[in-house]
Amino acid sequence: MAERIGKEKIDREDGYLYFLGKDGFVWRTPMKTNPRGRKAKIGSERVSRQEGFLYFIDKGGYVARAKMNRRGRR
Repeated sequence: MAERIGKEKIDREDGYLYFLGKDGFVWRTPMKTNPRGRKAKIGSERVSRQEGFLYFIDKGGYVARAKMNRRGRR
């Protein structure tokens, strides 16, 4: 089960892929179907990552994390 860790809501636009970058900020990049879009940093909240968790933007538009299932591996 995922837990919400971000407090800032991200408003999504069609034609973009949203992800949490290595720097801890949310970024958006255009999909192949959106040739006019540009990569941009979204929001001002910085999230610190911990090992063993998968970070993503949930349906509500907040940053969330879920524990990774490694099936016995580290």
